[in-house]
Amino acid sequence: MTSYLQLFLTVLPVLVLIALGVLLRRAEWIKAEAEESLFNLVIKVLTPCLIFDAVAGNAMLREPGNLLMAPLTGFGLTLLGIAVGYGVARGLGLGVGQGLRTFALTVGIANYGYLPLPIMESLFGPESRGLLLVHNVGVEAAIWTGGVLVVSGISLRDGWRKLLNLPLLALVLALIVNLSGLSSQVPLVLMKSIKLLAVCAIPMGLIMSGVSIQPHLNDPGKLFEPRISLGACLVRLALLPVIFLAIAKFGPYTVEMQRVIVVQAAMPTAVISIIVARVYGGQPLTAVQIVLMTTTLAMFTIPAWIQVGLQVIAP
Repeated sequence: MTSYLQLFLTVLPVLVLIALGVLLRRAEWIKAEAEESLFNLVIKVLTPCLIFDAVAGNAMLREPGNLLMAPLTGFGLTLLGIAVGYGVARGLGLGVGQGLRTFALTVGIANYGYLPLPIMESLFGPESRGLLLVHNVGVEAAIWTGGVLVVSGISLRDGWRKLLNLPLLALVLALIVNLSGLSSQVPLVLMKSIKLLAVCAIPMGLIMSGVSIQPHLNDPGKLFEPRISLGACLVRLALLPVIFLAIAKFGPYTVEMQRVIVVQAAMPTAVISIIVARVYGGQPLTAVQIVLMTTTLAMFTIPAWIQVGLQVIAP
């Protein structure tokens, strides 16, 4: 089992980049008036390139079992998490304008890239990362469809145009290219350009997460709000892991897919929820409170949930 020290060292580069964003914003090397432009760069340029690069030539997505079950699981578990978060937020007395929608979005999105990829490799070998990436296609689809609708607070009838965002369009286009066998026909210079931009997506997203967090650090008292912080930990680090492990145990999954669900069950909330809340009219402070609290506690709960999960799925 991966030790606490190993997990901390795995997370450390993520924390370093977020801290860099905080320092850049505090030093005003990234000024307030530049934030919206840089967030648009992350969401509308770098993220679509990351999605296209990961999907367009992915051979695993051409296998029927992986093509269907892995993305459907990522999609379904993310929307389930958002729905559970919405119900718990209502129970906690949160309403519109008090963080209801942002709470639901943030607790519903498990960290699906920065933490689980190195953990999967450490526990199950480098080949295990491929299935996680295929699973993440469904997570991305859930974020840019149901997640956007929830945090923006509009109905499907009124807000369907928001679903036609660039990350989702990139996902659809990449799947078409992949399944049609046209990936080899994409000009090499274009693919190399997309790859270069894709490489920038995660570090730039982390830096901008730090930029988004920094203004709230000027008033540390606002970083902890009992209903939101503790309620989020209850959902993300206690309730949802139990639900996920039950699904892994009794669902129609291979052992490899069960392992993906076990690792996802142990994850804190995803940092990208801060950016989504910022861009689509949510409450970034609520997302910051949840991300900071669940990520801090997850350093203690990740090994425990993975150990329990592996015992649950054992034949």
